[in-house]
Amino acid sequence: MAKVKGKGTKEDPWQLKTPPGSSEYIMYKDESVTPAILVCKVGSTTLHYQWRAIDDLHAMLKKHADWMELGSADEQKPAKEGTVEAWGRSEKNPVGGWYGLKKGFRGRFGMYIPPLMEMEALGFAELEHNAKNNRIKAR
Repeated sequence: MAKVKGKGTKEDPWQLKTPPGSSEYIMYKDESVTPAILVCKVGSTTLHYQWRAIDDLHAMLKKHADWMELGSADEQKPAKEGTVEAWGRSEKNPVGGWYGLKKGFRGRFGMYIPPLMEMEALGFAELEHNAKNNRIKAR
């Protein structure tokens, strides 16, 4: 399990790295809105995801019961079928579409959510850390 600095608050966000380890970013749970959201800051870009995405993705991965490719893609690009990214925007997921909340910045679900799920504080998943084509599997 990946050790991560931070407590997941705005004042002390989780400090994460993308699966290949090439970029750093922060995330935290914002409970000032209802329902709570997950805020992801990558450089000067801020993305918002539904907080429930963590539990929903974990449940889907447990049901899948095997490794699944991440398949990260920007919102404007199609997601590869059968990937975490495709599931995160599918009409067949529990929210019936995008877990990302900011139009134009709803993609990259497969890049930023899986490292949070792997971290020691949550421990929901195993994650590969290759240069490309990383996969995730539920614990």
